[in-house]
Amino acid sequence: MGSGRTLKFALCEVLQFAGLCVPLFIVMQRFAVIVAKVKTSAQPPGDGSTAYWLIVASSIAYVTSTALLVWVPLKYMVFMKKKFLIGRKKWRPVALIYVILSTLPCFAFLIASSEVQINNNMKSDTFTELPVSLVLFSLICIDVVERIRHCRLTGQGNEAERDAEIPSTVLTHVEQVTSVTPVTPAVPGPAVPGQAMPTPMPPGASQHNDRNQNGAGARPETNGTVPGIPANPGRPFSIAGLSSRSASTTAYRIPPYAYTGPLRFLCASDARADVFVDSFMFWMDTVEMVRVAGHPLVYYSGWVFPIYIFSYLSCLRVVVMPHSPLLSSLGVAVQDLPFFFVRVGLIAFFGFVTPLLYLMKNLLVCLAFVYFNFMTKLRVFNTERLFF
Repeated sequence: MGSGRTLKFALCEVLQFAGLCVPLFIVMQRFAVIVAKVKTSAQPPGDGSTAYWLIVASSIAYVTSTALLVWVPLKYMVFMKKKFLIGRKKWRPVALIYVILSTLPCFAFLIASSEVQINNNMKSDTFTELPVSLVLFSLICIDVVERIRHCRLTGQGNEAERDAEIPSTVLTHVEQVTSVTPVTPAVPGPAVPGQAMPTPMPPGASQHNDRNQNGAGARPETNGTVPGIPANPGRPFSIAGLSSRSASTTAYRIPPYAYTGPLRFLCASDARADVFVDSFMFWMDTVEMVRVAGHPLVYYSGWVFPIYIFSYLSCLRVVVMPHSPLLSSLGVAVQDLPFFFVRVGLIAFFGFVTPLLYLMKNLLVCLAFVYFNFMTKLRVFNTERLFF
C-alpha cells in the first residue's frame, strides 16, 4: 500500500515538473533559432551561434532557478498543509505558480518571435500547433493531475471518490422537502377537555388548503417557490450544487441508472475517467483561440497581441477550484466576453479564420449569464404568469 502511494506521488510530481520545463525549453529553443537566423542574415552578419546558445543557456538557468526558489518550496508548503495556502481550498496555488512561471513566459516568447520576424521582414516560423499541442496540453495535464491525485488509481471507483476535488455534471444532492402538516377540519361536536378548539375557517379556504396539500393545484410564485410549506418557507427544495459536498444531514444521493441487460457494460461511468473529459472540454475555447494565432495572416500582424493576452487571462481560470461558484462569472469576464470581441475583429479583418460556432458560443454564454443572473430580478421579468 505504501509503495503504491509513493509511486503515485512520484509519478504526479514528475508529470507536473515535466509540464513546467518542457514547454519552456522547446519554445525558447525555437525562439533561439529565429534569433540566430536574424543574426546570420543581418548586414553585416552576426554570430548566430553565440546568440542561439546564449538563449538556450538562459532558458536552462531560468528553469533551474524557478524550480529551486519557487516550485520546490511551494510544493513543500502545500504538502505540509500550510493554512494560508490550502486552508479554505478555494484556489489551487500549484496551478497559479505554473501559469505564472511556464504559460506566461511561453506566450511572451511566442509574441516576441512574431515581432522579431516582422521587424526583420522574415517569415520563418509561425509555431504551428506548438502553442496548442504543447503549451496548452501541458496546462491540461497539470489540471488533470491536480484533480485526480487525491483519488485511488487502482480498483473500482466508489461513491467516496466523488467527495474528492472532482467536479461532476450530474446532480448529486437534493435536500428533502419537509412534509406539510395536515389541517384537521373543524367537526361540530362536543369539545374534549384539554383539547384546543380549531379556528373557524372562512368559506373557500379549505379548498385552497387542499390544493396546497395535494400539490396538484399549488401554483409556484415568481421566484419558483411553492407556498404552503411552513417548515421551510419560500424554499420547498434546494440543490446543493454540482459538487458532491453538502452540509445537509437529510441529503440523499440519486442512484445512477442501473441497467442489467446484456449491454450493461455500455453504461460504465467513473468519476476519475470523467476528469479527463471535463478538463479537455474546459479548454476547448482557449485552444481554438490560440490556434487562430498560428494562422500566417494573423501571426504576422498586430492581432497576435490581443489573442495571446486574452488567452493567457483565460488560463487563469485554472487557479479556481472546479466546484467554485466564482468559476461561472470568471469564465464570462476573462474568456467569453473578450473572446467575442476578438473574434468579431478577426472575422472582420481576415475573414473566417475562426469558426462561427465559437463566436455564437461566446455571445450566447454572455447573454444567458446576464439574463438569468441579473435581468430576471427585474420586475418586468418577474411575473407570476408564464409567458414562455
